[in-house]
Amino acid sequence: MKKVILIVLDSVGIGAAPDAEQYHDNESNTLGHIIEQMPDFKLDHLQSLGLSRIDGVNGLDLTPLRAGSFYGRLQEISRGKDTVTGHWEMTGIVTKQLFPTYPKGFPLEMVTAFEQAAGVKVIGNEVASGTEIIARLGQNHLACGYPILYTSADSVWQMAAHETVVPLEQLYHYCEIARELFKTPPNNIGRIIARPFIGENGNFTRTANRRDYALAPNKNNLLCDLVVQEQQVIAVGKINDIFAQQGITKAIHIESNQDGIEQTINAYRQLENGLIFTNLVDFDAKYGHRRDVMGYAQALMDFDEGLSELLNRLDKDTLLLITADHGCDPTFRGTDHTREYVPLVGLCPNSKKCYNLGTRVGFGDIGASIAAFLGINYSGEGQSFYAVLEEK
Repeated sequence: MKKVILIVLDSVGIGAAPDAEQYHDNESNTLGHIIEQMPDFKLDHLQSLGLSRIDGVNGLDLTPLRAGSFYGRLQEISRGKDTVTGHWEMTGIVTKQLFPTYPKGFPLEMVTAFEQAAGVKVIGNEVASGTEIIARLGQNHLACGYPILYTSADSVWQMAAHETVVPLEQLYHYCEIARELFKTPPNNIGRIIARPFIGENGNFTRTANRRDYALAPNKNNLLCDLVVQEQQVIAVGKINDIFAQQGITKAIHIESNQDGIEQTINAYRQLENGLIFTNLVDFDAKYGHRRDVMGYAQALMDFDEGLSELLNRLDKDTLLLITADHGCDPTFRGTDHTREYVPLVGLCPNSKKCYNLGTRVGFGDIGASIAAFLGINYSGEGQSFYAVLEEK
């Protein structure tokens, strides 16, 4: 029975995309700028899969390649540069119209509609970094008990609350109300995000109890195709939230990147057929948005070390793919995502050759290739590269 592992290194872009100027990101390069600022930086196992040989990736040694490795870069064709558009496109859903954003905060009528439906006031309603706004408004929140509302350059309605002031289930309920209110144009917000935190004034910390409420995707995508054709889809990390629980046979919550790697390996032990789809969000949430170059670099090296165990466990019927969904350059201005190419490296079973896939337009090529490998019908967009990998 054939199996696939698809791991998304959330926000690990590799250089400005051709249309980056439209997003004011034409100087961004998440991985490249980390390499420039970190002497002796290396990712041995990712480099053995071809990471350092991808067009535009410079500063890493050209180490010997593993037999069956393949590498290339992908250009997103969806409008936007966020988690939802990137992950959806990997499964064959192209977002042709930008989800709405709110650069001046949410209009009064939207906030009023939510407050009336939820029976609670909010504070904030700003464009802000999550860590910054809870540091600034956290004490006010503790005093009044109202959740903190904020957004970013992405299409997100984010609600932060202290876990001892607003219990998790209550915060989740508020987000469910917002999701129901804002799911149709012109306010079809991409994600409603619960952002719980703990601690005291001056030392507030966000917890791993975050929850994302994404718009429901259309069903012409890889995940739904797999389930309909009796294949397993195990979602590790926030994948279940990104796809609004659709096309998932099992969901596994994780606490961190390291936990995500361990849960992926555990899931692989149990997988009979189909797909393990893993998102490792720490790169983005803990280091990219916080512009922490050293933390980001260490997280990449930690992942690379954990990848060693996974590579050693792969059997002859497993296709491994590792990619990203967008950029979040920790050296760039602001704290938002960046429009970049993303890497694709992997390992094809039973192959002795190594393959340079070059530059491919459309993340949907991932979904098409997984479907071809598993031998299922595919209803999403994208062109398979699996025929190239089959060449002996």
